[in-house]
Amino acid sequence: MSRSILAVVACLAVFASACGSDDEPNASTESTPSATQSAQTADLDAIKTYLLDHTQRLVTSTEQLQADAQAYYDLAKAEDFDYGKLLDGKREDVQAAVKKIQDDHIEANPAYEEMEGVVAGVPELADYDVIIDAGSDGSDPESAVPFSFKTEDGREFKQPGNFFALVETSAFGTEPKFQAKGAEADLDGDGKVAFPEALPDAQFLQAATTEFVKYAKELDEAAKAWQPKPEDAFTAVVVMTPTMSEYFDAWKNSRFIAGSKAEEKGFVATSRLSDIRDILGGIVLIYDNLKPSIEGVDAEGSAQTAQQLEELHAFAERLLTEEEGGKTFTAEEADTLGSEAQRRAEAIAGQVSQQAGKLNLQLES
Repeated sequence: MSRSILAVVACLAVFASACGSDDEPNASTESTPSATQSAQTADLDAIKTYLLDHTQRLVTSTEQLQADAQAYYDLAKAEDFDYGKLLDGKREDVQAAVKKIQDDHIEANPAYEEMEGVVAGVPELADYDVIIDAGSDGSDPESAVPFSFKTEDGREFKQPGNFFALVETSAFGTEPKFQAKGAEADLDGDGKVAFPEALPDAQFLQAATTEFVKYAKELDEAAKAWQPKPEDAFTAVVVMTPTMSEYFDAWKNSRFIAGSKAEEKGFVATSRLSDIRDILGGIVLIYDNLKPSIEGVDAEGSAQTAQQLEELHAFAERLLTEEEGGKTFTAEEADTLGSEAQRRAEAIAGQVSQQAGKLNLQLES
């Protein structure tokens, strides 16, 4: 998620504040006590429990990823990082090791995406979204990750990009600068290299996955320390829901639609539709636990918003099911579907922002 999306909160907050009736100048003052009481009925503990379940899953997944990257590193080190010699002597072992790392990445992905609505949407935790899943490399200073790291042989990677992108583009071979030098990634020995064959730079991958574990653990500790407020949960829904066009654009430019002509190096292991489905699933959970607090001030509106969120989630689920069933969408279809999802998402975010206003909550912008 781009950090610029936080501006949505400010815009929607202004919109919400403009929705009060001129005929009821004292409505806000009169509703303050009951609205405040209603806000406290949100089940914030359930949201935190959901978050902690996922931060712990991410720690476990990244530890497995790091262990398997270390095993691959050990194979390469035994041949003094001579990858041609490594393939000549242990091609099947290398193939199995790379496949395991790829599988680990796929396993770790939903552990994060399902909680991204909370992490990226809560200002107190949002920096970890940049580090783990959303940040760019140093070529875009506004959205660049804040970290750098060195490999064992002393090479420094300054603001290289978020960890999921680093691991994916290394393990699946889509970023040449993260690949081993001096050998072709012909892992099955058929004389050609075909996706997803890859020969990652073992020293780079070892360093990247070690750092990934460190930040996953930091996020877990930050999540444990987080004391959720109603404003946090509302902000998460308002910030994260209207990001559909961004995700659909990434899907359109990925291998899942553009095939081998894709210029996008990431999103090759898991369809962006899966990420959209998982993110929306987390947002649905957040709103379901906010809904009791909203019912006291807007029962009809809360039911409508909950239904629309479920429908948007089902929309993403249906598209993913069709893709997994063999359907290949066109770029034009992706644009149309993305516009439809964004239209729905913006309407939902506007409703939730208004509901926060009725509860006298000030959302952070």
